[in-house]
Amino acid sequence: MKLADLLAGSKTHTLDFFPPTVIANVEKRLADKDGRPVIRCLVRDKQFAAKPEEIVRQLWLEHLVRAYKYDVRRLAVEVPVTFGRDTSKRADIVIWDADRENVAYCMIEVKAPNEKAGRDQLKSYCHATGAPLALWSNGATPVVWHRKNPNYFVPRQRQNRIRCRTRSVVHRAQS
Repeated sequence: MKLADLLAGSKTHTLDFFPPTVIANVEKRLADKDGRPVIRCLVRDKQFAAKPEEIVRQLWLEHLVRAYKYDVRRLAVEVPVTFGRDTSKRADIVIWDADRENVAYCMIEVKAPNEKAGRDQLKSYCHATGAPLALWSNGATPVVWHRKNPNYFVPRQRQNRIRCRTRSVVHRAQS
């Protein structure tokens, strides 16, 4: 089973952003359950329906672990974000701070390949948690912002940079 086959209905989707090793590792976690494709989550170690958004999430998790060398224990999926009393919102992926456990360092919002929405939603998650970095992606188009203060986000147009402890890995953004 190939990711490209599962995403074939998506006219604008490309897997070019992710290295072939990341794609191959995610494809190894694909399976068939009762005639439907499922994928084992790298972080939650459970199987989930291999829907486009879940595939993008798994690609990013794999990429964070393989390319950026994040420890899986620093990653969390579907993390509740609190707005007053409302805890119904969930961040797709959270990278926890290396020095302060349970403090968000980067909030990541993934969308299905054809989707463009969710950027303001992601920024609101950063406001609520205080996370200094935000990454939005539909699998083909990653966008990274650095939150300078509560109402000011600086987009990183040329390079996407996500720091991992003391080293920094740079990935060229696709325009």
